[in-house]
This record gives sequence, structure tokens and C-alpha cells, in this order.
Amino acid sequence: MNKVYSQIAAELERGEATCVDIVQSYFDRIDRQRDLNVFITLCDRDNVVERARQIDRRLQEGRAGRLAGMVVAVKDAIAIKDVRHTAGSRILQQYVSPYDATVVERMEREDAIIIGKANMDEFAMGSSNENSAFGPVLNPVDESRVPGGSSGGSVVAVAAGMATTALGSETGGSVRLPASFCGVTGLKPTYGRISRYGLTAFASSFDQIGPIANNVADTALLTQCIAGFDELDSTAAPMAVPDFSIDRLRGAQGLRIGVPREYFGEGLDRTVRAAVMKTIDGLAREGAEIVDVSLPHTEYGIATYYILVTAEASSNLARYDGIRYTDRSPGTPTIGAVYTDSRSAGFGSEVKRRIMLGTYVLSAGYYDAFYRKAQKVRSLIKRDFVNLFASGLDCLVAPTSPTVAFQLGERISDPLTMYLSDVYTVNVNIAGIPSLTVPCGQDHRGLPIGIQVMADFFDESMCFRVGEAIERLS
Repeated sequence: MNKVYSQIAAELERGEATCVDIVQSYFDRIDRQRDLNVFITLCDRDNVVERARQIDRRLQEGRAGRLAGMVVAVKDAIAIKDVRHTAGSRILQQYVSPYDATVVERMEREDAIIIGKANMDEFAMGSSNENSAFGPVLNPVDESRVPGGSSGGSVVAVAAGMATTALGSETGGSVRLPASFCGVTGLKPTYGRISRYGLTAFASSFDQIGPIANNVADTALLTQCIAGFDELDSTAAPMAVPDFSIDRLRGAQGLRIGVPREYFGEGLDRTVRAAVMKTIDGLAREGAEIVDVSLPHTEYGIATYYILVTAEASSNLARYDGIRYTDRSPGTPTIGAVYTDSRSAGFGSEVKRRIMLGTYVLSAGYYDAFYRKAQKVRSLIKRDFVNLFASGLDCLVAPTSPTVAFQLGERISDPLTMYLSDVYTVNVNIAGIPSLTVPCGQDHRGLPIGIQVMADFFDESMCFRVGEAIERLS
């Protein structure tokens, strides 16, 4: 069983372990499980051990931070100074970041220990982690199956015991979907709750950094330490960060919890439905009022999402041109050839597909028909959530994914089927609200099933409260 942070902290306090011991044990676990292909770049082992030794000294002196002894894997879309930063792409395979992301600075300020950069779908574009230029990550529960994407490496690092916690990023479900597939907990925070400074952009009005852990408590603690306003990120909200530990253990008694019927329709696996409904029944027994509700524009989520994010991706990825910090194709005689050859060789097929889709929907003659209309539908989807929370609901619960983890290669040649993997996650990103996925059972093969808790803007506390209640039911 993977240790949660409270166990590690207790061992450190009792003198039964040191940070150096803990770091060494994680490196040993990584060495034994290299077949899972979790890390693109490991941090220098000697430097990591030396940092652990320094934190041990601070523990002895009684001045260590809140995350002392927590070993963290960081998705390779999040910048760490002097460490290779690829975003899962061949075009950035030689790039070394000259600065730290804000979340990295905040974790290290609290004495977290970063162990490496986790594998991911290229530029976070994927639902299976099969789009990485560095090969697919394998699901530790069943290595013939995908771990989910795009934060598959970060999630598997936690699920397979290679890190205590991890950071991923989410544009349309890239934390919650793999967390559901691998049986761990993952948070998509409110847009603006956690700084995006240092996160490689995919679709800037959607992208968020999210924590991943083996339980709700660790997810909440890591969120507590990295959240908050950041002057380096113009989208960071100037909102105070509440103490997430205050309400986390209050249980479900007295809560009004909505169950959106659109998340239980055609395409939902029967085993997933049964596990989620059993969990909802458990919340009712704990004293929650369960309310049948509707999110009427849910069906338009996938189309709206893939129009908007591909448009933003087309703009964001224009900077990767072979001129500045990206790989450049050799022997190119003209500036146009530099652009064309470098991007053709550097980008994978899924990234090229999304750039072309985005360029198309932004082009003259199609902008109004696609992009502008999608923005209007985005407002309608957001309004659905706003209206429900205004009616007195405390949160919504629904399946995180319509299925359990699917086979490697099963959907990679069918983009539409792959995109539909995100059918229950994208609307949260479209609206910008927080959502926490928590394990709620397994199918007959032992494959994990996840349930997500969706709350009002900046009410991550409610996500953690209901998530903890669900955790106690299992």
C-alpha cells in the first residue's frame, strides 16, 4: 500500500525515517518500475538527496515547512529551473527551463522534494497518454491499458508509489480522467485559484494546474500550499485561500447534492453506473439530500470544447517555429523552410491535427460559424452550473468517465472516439468551476472507477468535504 503524507510525516516526527531514506526509497521504486515509462527526466539524484539532507536538518531544528518529506512528481509542462522541459514533444526535447513555475517555488518553500518531470501527452493534447514523443505511460493496475491523459505520468507516479503526490495540468479532464483510470484522487481547481505561471500553454482560457494524491487529505494540503494570487499570472484571482482542513471532516450531513441526469445516459458503462449510484446512496445514508437535476446544454460540451481549445492551441503553438528555443531542422535554406520543416518534424500527429482544426475555425468565413458560436454556447454551459448553485445546491456528483481504462491502441486511430472519453469532464473546464475525482470502486477486473464532485466557483472546500465523505464510505 502506498503511504500517504500523514504516515510519512508521523515517521519523520518519531524519528523512524529521514527525508534521505524516503527519497532513496522512491528512487528505488522508480528503478524497479521503469517499464511504466513514468518519467521523461529525473532530477539529479545527488542534488535531490542533498536537498533531503538539508530538510532533515530543518526538521531537527523545528523549522521545516508544511510539506517536509513529501516527494512530488511534476508534469513536464510545468517549469523547473535548470531541468529539461519538453511538454512531451520532440520540438522541445533539448529545452532547459531558465526559471521555476510559481507552483514549484511555493512547494519548495514548504520543503517539498521534487523527484522528476513526468511523462504526458504532447502539449497536454490527449486522453490516453499515447501521444507523448517519449512513448506511452502504462497503467499500473493493468499494463495493457492506458493510464488516461494527458497527466498520465503524474498520476501513475502516485498510483505506483514513485511519488507521494504529483502536479498535473488540466484543460479538459487531464487530471481527473487519469486519476479515475488509476484509482487516485485529483483536483481540477477553479480557474484562477492556482497560478499558471510556468505552465506551457495549450488553451490559455482553460488550462489549470491540479494536484494528485492517494487521498483527499494530501490533495487538499498540496492545494493549500500552492494556491493563491500571483502577480506573475494575469489570470490568477485575487482571492484569499481558505483553510481547507476546517470543513473537510464535516461529512455529508445536511448537504444538498445534485445528480445531473445528463451524466447517466447512453454510453455509460453499467458497472461504472452501479459504482457511482452505490456511492450516491451512501451519501444519502450519511444525511445528504440527493436532488435530481438537469444541465441542459451538456450535450454540446464536446463540440464546444474542441472548437475553442483547438483555436487557442493554434495561436499558442505558433511560437514553436525552430527559431528561438525549439529544435530546428538542419539544412533549411530559407526562413519558410525553417518553419515548415521544424514544425513538421517536431510536432506529433495529434498536435498537428489540433493546430489545423484551430486554424480552420479561426479562418475567414468560418470564425462566426464556429468560434463565435462556440463562445456563445460556452456561456450557456456556464450558466447551467451557475443556476444550479444559485438554487441552493451545495455540489454536484457524477461519474468522472463513462468507462474504465481502455486498452492501449484501442482508440488511438479514432480521434472522435478518443475525444468522447472526455464527455463527463470538459463542461467543468468550459465553466471554470472546481471538480475533485475520488475512487469509488472497481469493476470485475479490478479496474478503478472514479466519481467527481463539482462545486461552485472557488468552493474547493466543498469538493474536499464531499470527497472525504466518499472516501470514508469505501
